[in-house]
Amino acid sequence: MTEPVWLEVALNGGWGRKLQPLIPVSPEEIIEQGVACAEAGAAIIHLHAYDPETERSCEDAGIYARIIEGLKARTDAIIYPTLALNGDAESRYAPLRWLGERGLLEWAVVDPGTVNITHRAQIDSDRSGFVYANPDDHIRLGLSLACAHGWHPSYAIYEPGFLRAGAGWAARYEGLPTPIYRLMMPDHFTFGLPFKDWALETYTKLHAMCAPGTPLMVAAFGNEPEPMIPVILDAGCHLRVGLEDAPAGSARGNVELVQSARQVIERQGRILASPADVRNALGHQTVSV
Repeated sequence: MTEPVWLEVALNGGWGRKLQPLIPVSPEEIIEQGVACAEAGAAIIHLHAYDPETERSCEDAGIYARIIEGLKARTDAIIYPTLALNGDAESRYAPLRWLGERGLLEWAVVDPGTVNITHRAQIDSDRSGFVYANPDDHIRLGLSLACAHGWHPSYAIYEPGFLRAGAGWAARYEGLPTPIYRLMMPDHFTFGLPFKDWALETYTKLHAMCAPGTPLMVAAFGNEPEPMIPVILDAGCHLRVGLEDAPAGSARGNVELVQSARQVIERQGRILASPADVRNALGHQTVSV
């Protein structure tokens, strides 16, 4: 295969520094790490905003704008924020609506389903995980905003049914910019399919049936990605790395994770996609009903 490999970095997630000490939190830290990761080869940057005073994750459109504009001033990478984990549809999508109206979004998160996110350690200690709820009216609002403002939905596929639902929803919205399907494949969390070659084969077959020709990416959620990268590339998938997806307490920072992934990709005889390559691959693709 000769298609350039898209490499995304997820800089921080909502874990906080207690679980992931090396994450960037302040806008300045996020901008600096994002630029460094882009220089190391990441074409796509995903981020969560944090309140600089409390160092707690937040959904503040102004902080997102400050970070996105700061990154855009220094890199051509594709930059996209997260979606609030809870709340009603309007409150969750309010920051994305605001950013989209100002032309600051190329991609944004629309997750097509609901899932229990629980770690095996939580089960073993009788602690609860949390329910990540995306009711149908939330999905409708997200895709409507994507159509209105021209940004690509980034689908996190936590369960196989998310892939089927995401394709079904995409077909409902004529003119929707093409979604990106990102497989969340954990070993130690109990949702979805594990980070194994047979599971990836299952997903790729389902993707070919439901959403042929659309981009497919893999995130090693809670795992070290390097052992599976050759399998991921052979399956025709792109890759996401970064501290949001790394095992808790990672000793490696975002730049090191990007550099390591790049080395494995290049050892496989593949090249990394530039931001322009990603944009060109997506082009002005939209869903036709």
